[in-house]
Amino acid sequence: VQLQASGGGLVQAGDSLRLSCAASERTTFSLYAIAWFRQAPGKRREFVAGISGNGGSIYYADSVKGRFTISRDNAEVYLQMNSLRPEDTAVYYCAAKSGVGPFRVVTDINAIDYWGKGTLVTVSS
Repeated sequence: VQLQASGGGLVQAGDSLRLSCAASERTTFSLYAIAWFRQAPGKRREFVAGISGNGGSIYYADSVKGRFTISRDNAEVYLQMNSLRPEDTAVYYCAAKSGVGPFRVVTDINAIDYWGKGTLVTVSS
């Protein structure tokens, strides 16, 4: 499956952004667990949020819990980011894992099967 992330941009601290991740294979999209990762300059790529294939299981990194919300429909996965902070500045990637069933959330970067191209989020102070 091919993934395309969009929605990044330059915002001020406290603002909101909504990222979208569109998949090339819509008919089988529900078979994939989807996650958002991010990579700040000079840092390792890290997990942000993940959602199961059926959308019923969700997990967040502690750093974004209460500020970010992940959701999905039949064709896309979204990351609503509120109360953005300068430390949220990073390239955000959506990623997919197949073959884990409809209920599992994937958080391990090493388990990912497919990566999309990232979208840059810059939060100014």
